[in-house]
Amino acid sequence: MDLTEEIYKLMSFMPDDEKYGLTSQIKRCSISIASNIAEGAGRNSKKEFRNFLSIANGSTTELETQLLLVMRLNLITEEKLVLPLKLTDEKK
Repeated sequence: MDLTEEIYKLMSFMPDDEKYGLTSQIKRCSISIASNIAEGAGRNSKKEFRNFLSIANGSTTELETQLLLVMRLNLITEEKLVLPLKLTDEKK
């Protein structure tokens, strides 16, 4: 959930015209990571848990891509992305 908290802080730097675009998508993606891990942990088998971890890993890669895109579009500085990108690396 540290990653989701950092993403929400980071999104405050995004331009208002991205509120319903990238900002919304990035927030939803970060929530999905923690939610899938939690849901998998609450399942009845290791196989189901592994499946949800796989989904969370895919969402982590998706989030990482979106953060890199934000940087390439010069919407947020690379400096502000250091911690969130580090946290995405830790999730993999």
